Amino acid sequence: MSEERFGEFVLVRRHEQGHVAELVLDRPKAMNAVSTEMARSIAGACTALGEDREVRAVVLTSTHERAFCVGADLKERNSFSDADLLRQRPVTRGAYTGVLELPVPTVAAVHGFALGGGFELALACDVIVADRTAVVGLPEVSVGVIPGGGGTQLLPRRVGAARAAELIFSARRVEAAEAGESGLVDHLVEEGRDREAARWPV
Repeated sequence: MSEERFGEFVLVRRHEQGHVAELVLDRPKAMNAVSTEMARSIAGACTALGEDREVRAVVLTSTHERAFCVGADLKERNSFSDADLLRQRPVTRGAYTGVLELPVPTVAAVHGFALGGGFELALACDVIVADRTAVVGLPEVSVGVIPGGGGTQLLPRRVGAARAAELIFSARRVEAAEAGESGLVDHLVEEGRDREAARWPV
């Protein structure tokens, strides 16, 4: 297995057998909150993976044991002026579209918290595998913003418009069992098995 780092917070692991690469979120001190730098790195990693003909599938995962990704870096965002936010928006969008537009099958391996933009990264994948510690949701409206990483489009495709509206309007968090039953995730596995299980659909 080879490893390549994109910036400080994103790692790509390429496995010698099976042509499966892992796109790894690696900002553990912030529970993988997506900063501008991290978003830029995700986009860069996706570009590299999309151009690599040896890669036939990508697993999106995390090094943090208690969180897949808790969403946007609100500390950074709260420090921004309106002009800063306008400049940052295309960078952030690039991370989500990068995952969504990868030309190979993508599987999210989710454990712990996958909230806001973190859940939207998972929703951008073709398949979501989650372990029984997973907690998912789009809580953005509770802080006065909308799910701007594609959640308003991707969630209805999974669970229908009415169900998606309820989840977005209520900002509630959904635990693993309900997420599996309702189709928010595709496969529910035992604790700690999400990364391993994410490799089998591809």
